[in-house]
Amino acid sequence: MSGHRQVLIIDDHDAIREGLELLMRRRGHKTFSAGGRDEGLRILEEAGADLVITDLKMARADDGIRVLKEVKTSSPNTDVLVITAHGTVERAVEAMKLGACDFISKPFSSEEFGIKVDRILRERDERLRLQQENLALRVENTYLRSEAGDDSTQYGEMVGNSESISRVKRFVERVARSDSTVMVYGESGTGKELVARAIHARSARHKGPFVRVNCGALPEGLLDSELFGHERGAFTGAAKRRRGRFELADGGTLFLDEISTISPATQVRLLRVLQERELERVGGEDTIAVDVRIVAATNTPAEDLLAGDGFREDLYYRLHVVPVTVPPLRDRKDDIELLAGHFIGKLRARTRSGVTEISQDALSRLKEYDWPGNVRELENVIERALVLADGEKLEEGDLPLLANGAGAGVSVVNLGEEGVDLGRAVEGMEERLIRQALARTGGAKAEAARLLSIPKSRLYYKIEKYGID
Repeated sequence: MSGHRQVLIIDDHDAIREGLELLMRRRGHKTFSAGGRDEGLRILEEAGADLVITDLKMARADDGIRVLKEVKTSSPNTDVLVITAHGTVERAVEAMKLGACDFISKPFSSEEFGIKVDRILRERDERLRLQQENLALRVENTYLRSEAGDDSTQYGEMVGNSESISRVKRFVERVARSDSTVMVYGESGTGKELVARAIHARSARHKGPFVRVNCGALPEGLLDSELFGHERGAFTGAAKRRRGRFELADGGTLFLDEISTISPATQVRLLRVLQERELERVGGEDTIAVDVRIVAATNTPAEDLLAGDGFREDLYYRLHVVPVTVPPLRDRKDDIELLAGHFIGKLRARTRSGVTEISQDALSRLKEYDWPGNVRELENVIERALVLADGEKLEEGDLPLLANGAGAGVSVVNLGEEGVDLGRAVEGMEERLIRQALARTGGAKAEAARLLSIPKSRLYYKIEKYGID
């Protein structure tokens, strides 16, 4: 095993936590410890960890499982070793399904525990080595394909040859050469972030960072800290100075997604940064200069954004310098065949599918659908179909229900003779979709919000509204 590692121990029993810390330090590792879930996740966010060791049963019955889910969501490359009570095999199996790399049952000896940790970290080293090798191969292949003029490589996953998407590609080609602020309009799921990434990749800033902020996923106080950073002690929980996304993007591109959701107070601070190219951290007094190109995006049409009361006109004109609209999938159905083939190639390994092509009947069915969720919905449909398909060709019968006006995989509500309570029907469908998304993501709310194309804050509200556990 090469080098020492950072190990985070989360356990509400002081003696166990201190004993494991001592054991890990004797083996040369740097340790952090926490007596509960919230403290542990905060430490993970601030300091990071190669391995998290957590007891499955703490003060709250679900704390261990919640720690596991949130670690795998926020830090996928961090391994998690869970400690279980004797005889709780079902809980251990559940933890393994949710992403734990291994478990150990109480009581255990120091030697047994140390050997298990050493094995986990050796396997982690090997996994990361293989990932680096694969990344190097992908970079080399990307370079070779770009030298050969592969259009799909030049524009990332902006796949398609239709006139509408070709116009967007030509826009990217022209605007990438400048440093002007770009505003990307388009419905949810159309690929606005892909446009931002393509602009960055083809710009003079391509060697600098590309930093993304989903403005709709964070409440006002946290968004200010996320964008502008904060000083130690600026608010409760601010244990140390933190650089914001503007500073992290210095020399590169900052992508502000769902820009229409930010509060009036944050709009004022953002306007100043756009005008002066400088900022102050939350709770700070020092002025910090930043060199950042802004690409913003919203699913609110330009005329509605300007006409509404919630968005400042001066900020609108600061952002609306070079606008572009990404077309919805229903307006570029000629690209569905290329997109379906692209997603089959992209998702075959993840789904362990043997599918290599799509039948004409299945393709025709995809083209008949209006795709309210756009390209993101198509990708999800292809992924589900690959899981269900048996042969080498994706058939129409492998596709989930596609009902225009009802959404993929959602039952249609019929208007009976006595009519229908529209509000209750809509809420019932909304609740079912939220439950499906949470079940699919194993309770990971950030990923569920992405699948539903809504801000995470709105998902939390809906979960509370419908009493979803």
